[in-house]
Amino acid sequence: MRRRDVMGAAAAGLAGALVTGQAAGASGPAPLGLGRLRLINLSHVNDPATTNVYPGDPPFELDTIATIEDDGYFLQFVREGEHTGTHWGAPGHFNQGQPLADELDLEDLFLPAVKIDVRARWARNADYEVTVDDIKAWEKRHGRIPDESMVIIWTGWDAKWGTDAYFNYDAEQTMHQPGFALHTVQWLVDTGRLGRRGGTGTDTFSPDVGTDLTYAVSLLVYQRHRISLEILANLAALPATGAHILCGGHINKNGAGSTALIYGILPPP
Repeated sequence: MRRRDVMGAAAAGLAGALVTGQAAGASGPAPLGLGRLRLINLSHVNDPATTNVYPGDPPFELDTIATIEDDGYFLQFVREGEHTGTHWGAPGHFNQGQPLADELDLEDLFLPAVKIDVRARWARNADYEVTVDDIKAWEKRHGRIPDESMVIIWTGWDAKWGTDAYFNYDAEQTMHQPGFALHTVQWLVDTGRLGRRGGTGTDTFSPDVGTDLTYAVSLLVYQRHRISLEILANLAALPATGAHILCGGHINKNGAGSTALIYGILPPP
């Protein structure tokens, strides 16, 4: 089957799942209807005045090149890195030979999501690394994380967006942000919670702690068809379990990922 046919079939399956709440079947429940699903926005607005750019990334510029008064239409010219602001990253962002944005499947960008609240953890340690025990404590309350999920940590960093506090530099200009411990991500991979697809999400710059410039966690997450969601917003509105995430954004040829509008799709109340 050609790739275009595979993508079309995947899209049809996704639409069916959204309408029925499960795979289509004659004996299945009555359709829920798209109108009963709830959408939340998990992305920051891209604004050069408020967008914190990761150190070393290109500056973000947004220039007006046409106006209604002068040209009959309004248009802006955007200059930014693929990982500016809220974005998703493809495996090839860190690993040579792994899939890039245009080599992913639709299913890689539509995943069951869980949210783990670690705000109290980093309040005592800005370099906090989420542990396997943290995951197990969450599962004791909410149930096992589904296989091939998007595992999102809510650090509260989204409230710092647009300020110097987001970087959390010390006197030596070392950045301090919480993230995942490497052994935690390895456990998630080994147990199937992160499988061939799935990924990690965070409201900070990266799934790595801010002090790790080796990007050890990213190197592990970004493999096979796993993705990373970074600089998420509005995580207070995302439930701990039961939601899905849907990643938008443009698909660049050989893209490392995409600045994106990331939706949380919530089940009916």
